[in-house]
Amino acid sequence: MSLGVLTRREGLALLSAAALPGIAVAQGEPKVGRHFRKLRQRLASSGSKIEVVEFFWYGCPACNAFEPTLQAWVKQLPATVEFRHVHIGGRAQQRPHQRLFFTLQAMGVEHQFRSAIFNAMHQQRNPLDTPEAMIKLLQPLGLDGAKFQSMWAALDPKAFSGAKIVQADKLTEAYELDGVPMLGIGGLYTTSPSQAAGGEPMSALEGGRRAVAVTEFLVRNFGKV
Repeated sequence: MSLGVLTRREGLALLSAAALPGIAVAQGEPKVGRHFRKLRQRLASSGSKIEVVEFFWYGCPACNAFEPTLQAWVKQLPATVEFRHVHIGGRAQQRPHQRLFFTLQAMGVEHQFRSAIFNAMHQQRNPLDTPEAMIKLLQPLGLDGAKFQSMWAALDPKAFSGAKIVQADKLTEAYELDGVPMLGIGGLYTTSPSQAAGGEPMSALEGGRRAVAVTEFLVRNFGKV
């Protein structure tokens, strides 16, 4: 999905001038088929919280543009909502980055290096397509290189230990992903910066703000629309 690209600094600067809650999506409420999509059948859910999933790819320009808006929004989510990222891996070029995401997540440090990875790929044009390139970038920033190599090997997608990657791929299919970034809400709805725009031309920043506004609406009215 194509939206204009903002740097992380530009996005955060613009966000500081506008509060996220209660952003108007358009005249009236968001509409199914226009601002969001509803799955034919709700996916199985465990727990009482509404789960919001961001499907993304480190190498996606629109994901990079959405990141500042999304992270600012996630910090103020209510206790009734559970949020997580899921890195897609449907294409060959996405697979190393998907494995990078789950390796760092297993180490408990993905959040620590997330910004540096986006910056390297989109501002420095570093493809980060090998574990050696990943270590070269992240080790000076505090990554334990030896632990990373060990965890990288353990998360071989072809091995049983790569189950998290298999689960991510299955969830992507279940949500009928057609592009990234995309938000899955409660196993029942999806929206994105481009879809939430409802066909209106707008900047990447505004598209991202619309997406979180639609998501807030769907969380408040879960199962009623």
